[in-house]
Amino acid sequence: MSVETLNHQSAHTEEHEHHHDAGANAVFGFWIYLMSDCILFASIFATYAVLSTSIAGGPSGKDIFELPYVLVETFCLLISSFTYGMAMLAMNKGNQSSVMKWLGVTFLFGLAFIGMEVNEFAHLIHEGYGPDRSAFLSAFFTLVGTHGLHVTSGLIWMAVLMVQIVKNGLTAKNGTRLMCLSLFWHFLDIVWICVFTVVYLMGVMP
Repeated sequence: MSVETLNHQSAHTEEHEHHHDAGANAVFGFWIYLMSDCILFASIFATYAVLSTSIAGGPSGKDIFELPYVLVETFCLLISSFTYGMAMLAMNKGNQSSVMKWLGVTFLFGLAFIGMEVNEFAHLIHEGYGPDRSAFLSAFFTLVGTHGLHVTSGLIWMAVLMVQIVKNGLTAKNGTRLMCLSLFWHFLDIVWICVFTVVYLMGVMP
């Protein structure tokens, strides 16, 4: 084996290790971001818990929440979490077309979730139950709205990533980005389960 061949193999190995280390560092850094997001949502949840009974003569949760509607929202997000998992399985198999298909389905379910949430907000504001009506409604709009903004950010990220995959394929960098977005998307799913339980289910209890 020639010296040139050995040098080429050595350079290839170093490049592979560099990409692996960079990807691992990116995922680790994203985990740190998610932990800071946990603190953010925990703070908003705590605020909501304190203000949930401060209705100031206005409506309470059981007066305005429509559980069947919110349940459909919840299933949209749960299904999108499942379809993103299918996209990750396709990525591990190197199947770019399947990755794009499942990301597209995930995007549509996420978009449906956001559309329903915006419609819910518009309906409440139209009925005179905006965030300025009471401390309870201020906390409600802040908590649910913050989650909605995160989902919207995730959808924008997903759309950009789909364009990058079409242009560059399933590269190591795009694989790392898919992994980070997967963590983010499943994290939002877990947060929404908490929102559904604490805000909506407990809100309609007598």
